[in-house]
Amino acid sequence: MIRSFFRAAPLAALAFILPRAEATAHGFAGDRFFPATLLTDDPFVADEMSLPTLTRPPTGADGAQELDVGVDLAKRITPKVGFTIRDQWQYVQPKDASPVTGFNTLSTGVQYQLFVDAPHEAIGLVGLTVTWGHTGRVQAFAAPDFTTLTPTFDFGKGFGDLPDSLPYLRPFAVTGNLSVGFPTKVESNGSPNANTFNYGVAIEYSLEYLQHHVMDVGLGKPFDRMIPLVEVAMTTPFNRDQGGLTTGTVQPGVIWAGQYYQIGAEMIIPINRLSGHGIGGIFQLHFFLDDLFPRSIGRPIFGY
Repeated sequence: MIRSFFRAAPLAALAFILPRAEATAHGFAGDRFFPATLLTDDPFVADEMSLPTLTRPPTGADGAQELDVGVDLAKRITPKVGFTIRDQWQYVQPKDASPVTGFNTLSTGVQYQLFVDAPHEAIGLVGLTVTWGHTGRVQAFAAPDFTTLTPTFDFGKGFGDLPDSLPYLRPFAVTGNLSVGFPTKVESNGSPNANTFNYGVAIEYSLEYLQHHVMDVGLGKPFDRMIPLVEVAMTTPFNRDQGGLTTGTVQPGVIWAGQYYQIGAEMIIPINRLSGHGIGGIFQLHFFLDDLFPRSIGRPIFGY
């Protein structure tokens, strides 16, 4: 992992020195650009890569402290069908114990773009995410010894179709996720594996949309490319004697998006003690492969 990170460093350096222009391809519905959010899933198929995603979660309910280094890749197979793959390396310091390191559970997914409604800035996607059992350090991180299948529905809606009399509301947009997790094993080591309902939303206010599509309010670089947002994601088990044990986080932050890459940072605030305590943080460097490599790996594998 470390060697791969340093091999990718020249790509990151190149992205920073490339000219900064308007984003043109990924995550658009009409004039609305939906950024790749850090907590909730994106409602569009894409050719993109996050490297790295650095996460310092809140202190765990058991007192453990953690640092994660993640990488994820999204690739289009056709213009409407894509796949995703993600994993993360973790450093975990349990309370009153020696630290442990290693990779967490591998996750892959397949996605289909249901619709893109440009006039109404609406977008929708369905998919299936698979979290693979026996792919992480089970004993060290409580990584599952079972696979979980999670069908998903992701959506986005911009408010640019509001009347001109509401100019300061038009930059708002909402994206969200709904999914249900189905573990392939009912019980592990005497503990039940519940089905879960997963739900999340991101509320965004695009200063780029305000400056370039609503009115000139005098915003210059870099502020005219910023998107303040708040993300909320929760998980609720609903059977096998675990109903109501909801966990989740609230994550306010900001994303700066250019043509070739975006940078995002958010606070991580747990919603209850089951979700941890204290405040964490996340930082992500995200590359738009379709603009970086439009004639090679940034194109769909089949069709265009």
